[in-house]
Amino acid sequence: MLYVVIIYLWVAILLYLLLGGADFGAGIIELFTSEANKNRTQKTMYRAIGPIWEANHMWLIITIVILFVGFPAIYTTMSVYLHIPLTIMLLGIIARGTAFAFRHYDAIVDDMQGLYDRIFVYSSAVTPLFLGIIAGSAVSGHIDPQATTFLSAYIFSWLNWFSVSVGFFTVAICGYLAAIYLIGETDTEADRQRFIRKARFMTGAAVVCGGLVFVAAYADGIPLFDWVFGNWPGLTAILAATVSLGLMWYLLAKGNRYTVRVLAGFQITMILLTTTARHFPNIVLLKNGGYLSLLENQGHAKTIDSLAIALLVGSIFILPALVYLVYSFQKKPVDVDVHV
Repeated sequence: MLYVVIIYLWVAILLYLLLGGADFGAGIIELFTSEANKNRTQKTMYRAIGPIWEANHMWLIITIVILFVGFPAIYTTMSVYLHIPLTIMLLGIIARGTAFAFRHYDAIVDDMQGLYDRIFVYSSAVTPLFLGIIAGSAVSGHIDPQATTFLSAYIFSWLNWFSVSVGFFTVAICGYLAAIYLIGETDTEADRQRFIRKARFMTGAAVVCGGLVFVAAYADGIPLFDWVFGNWPGLTAILAATVSLGLMWYLLAKGNRYTVRVLAGFQITMILLTTTARHFPNIVLLKNGGYLSLLENQGHAKTIDSLAIALLVGSIFILPALVYLVYSFQKKPVDVDVHV
């Protein structure tokens, strides 16, 4: 049952990155959109993320619940030493959701619409930035349970070059996912080409930020290169992601709108697999060589069994409901005017 819970944890993280990441990426795309095209971008974005923009956070909730119930030592360590980036990320989620709702449904059109727009786009960038910082901090080796000062315990555990570079890389891949997904929601060839250009820009940004991650890892003494290229699963995953990237751009040139989404999701899946497989089951790497393991730091066996059963039974109800949610919105598209 323990491995059932671990699989659910990994899949929940992956789905939040793929779906919630594309959700955040839509705001990032809007941030880099000119005023002349902003209204069309907003309408396309709403048509794409409107049905599931709230449901995406379910995967984050599942991740937190699994850690809280099944791996309390890991949950406690991360929530204590990384409470500052966690708080900023959660505030970003709240601000983004509030702005998204108000700018579409506010009954009064006034100067507040511009404020809602700014809150939405900036929180769309800040939230995945700190999500990536949290992920980078977990494996950076900077969390020090023996820290004796506030700075070493609660600031330098996450404020370091490696964690910040992972944050920027996360922002870039969220924008990349959104641009690829939004291509299939366009109504005109001009809009399609515009989102293709955005996808190219975000691809370049992801490559640059990915390079910065390796540079920062080398500077901080983190064996990231070995994690990625020092084993056959990592090499295979990176090769598969690279081949799929080339295939995706070929299909885009041929006018394909939907298969490219699967390929983009596959690339992110391979990246996550590469960066987690090497040090599994250790999910948190502590300073001075310590670690927290999913196999050694789990909760009571009966708790794990109950959690696994709850996840399995819950899937029977949740997954069909999500499929129907997306299906129902596709059958009856929502066309809501966006205030600018």
